[in-house]
Amino acid sequence: MRRIAAALGLVVLALSVIPLAPMAARKIRASLSAHTHAAARASRPIPYPRLEWPIVIHGGQYIPLAWQDIAGWASDDHTQAYKAFRVSCATIAAQQNSPEDSRALGASLRGPCRLARARAITDDAKARAFFEENFVPLQISRLGQDAGFVTGYYEPIIEGSRTQTDVFHVPVYRRPSNLFVKGYTQDSPSLPNKGPVYRKIGRRKLVPYYDRAQIEDGAIAGRGLEICWLKDQTDLLFAQIQGSARVRLQDGSTIRINYDAHNGFPYTAVGRILIDRGIIPKDQMSMQKIREWMEQNPEGANEVRRQNRAYVFFREVPLSDKDEPVGAQGVPLTPGRSIAVDNSLHVYGTPFFIEGELPIESPQAKTPFRRLMVAQDTGSAIIGPARADIYYGTGPEAGRISGRFRHNMRFVMLVPKSLDPTARGRRMPLPDPRPSEKIAKLFPQAGPLKESSNEARGSVKSSAAPTATVQATVKVPLPQARPLIKIGRTGLRLRRFVRHRRSS
Repeated sequence: MRRIAAALGLVVLALSVIPLAPMAARKIRASLSAHTHAAARASRPIPYPRLEWPIVIHGGQYIPLAWQDIAGWASDDHTQAYKAFRVSCATIAAQQNSPEDSRALGASLRGPCRLARARAITDDAKARAFFEENFVPLQISRLGQDAGFVTGYYEPIIEGSRTQTDVFHVPVYRRPSNLFVKGYTQDSPSLPNKGPVYRKIGRRKLVPYYDRAQIEDGAIAGRGLEICWLKDQTDLLFAQIQGSARVRLQDGSTIRINYDAHNGFPYTAVGRILIDRGIIPKDQMSMQKIREWMEQNPEGANEVRRQNRAYVFFREVPLSDKDEPVGAQGVPLTPGRSIAVDNSLHVYGTPFFIEGELPIESPQAKTPFRRLMVAQDTGSAIIGPARADIYYGTGPEAGRISGRFRHNMRFVMLVPKSLDPTARGRRMPLPDPRPSEKIAKLFPQAGPLKESSNEARGSVKSSAAPTATVQATVKVPLPQARPLIKIGRTGLRLRRFVRHRRSS
């Protein structure tokens, strides 16, 4: 009996092991196959080498040009552009070990700036040769468009007073101490001109800062923030739009105020409001028209002005009347050569050749404008890859001319040769070749689609009617919706009754 029991045990053990043998073999084969594929992937060369792509301008498109293709390039005063570029190079050269820049040009301007600072060129031909030897031109625009857009700005001269009077009663505020921007400290020399801004309530709570209406109604009055006083809110609005102003005091002296911070609300153009309401036609819109309307309609001006909830705070700067205002790059602006750009896309110091026609000599855009400009400033309303605000100078005449600028222009950005996208494009790998005919036969096109396509081609050939259409796809009927079955109370009661009878 013991021998029989032992034999039966061996048989049971063998029967229990036999089904597991194929499973174990499959696992071993799968493991070996995985290791083999992994080794093959590791040894397989990468089809595309890791190369840097040509420059990327978010939201923009560019086309490489030849210098002779730029209208007006040869006739420009390149010496003046070279002087403006050297001014920017002083700031660029002072930057050391700057963090990685996500903008298109990054720190590539340091090379040309190093050469420009070592050469004080006064000859126009040599200045032109400098740009042609160190840069390549790219026509740039917003995606889907072929031109950019320019406006103009200037530095106004405004009457003011150091003390509040019956005539001078509009305060010009410096940056409040309860204004906070995330990532910046209270003693930061300057704050960004875009993004949210907060004020602190208590120890921890942060809420959006006051808007224009609240500040005009006295939300921060009486805190000793007044730099000076102006005659009316229109003067202050224009100083805030331009970003700087010269305030001529009653004793004949002048103080300069520059942009320092904003209250966090997006800028709303009062000119756009007047156009949308039909008050000023679009083709007649200018800064002078806005000022005339506001002076003639003080109550309406108060309402329209408050539609722009953005508010700018200033700082007093020690500049003489002979000095030009300082832009966001921290260098003095050059009239007719400095532009404000979108600093989230472009690097200060980048040269741009702007070409088109502007209303300079007359209200109509008939004056050719073909100049090499330098990006040295920015503004909250300057958004996009081909958008610029041209600084035109100081005083009423500059304001009269620049206030008419609202025109489409051609933008050509000068890129250092180290970032030449054409040269980089030659090093880009080619795409994979098309599959061979043998491989294509392994994946034939679906029968109905192929037949319908052939039938459609035949119908086009045989039909003489010009309105013949080709059916590209086969309509597949959709399945019918499932019927909605509602279970009433009667069915539930019946189930309960049957279940009760079965349990009994």
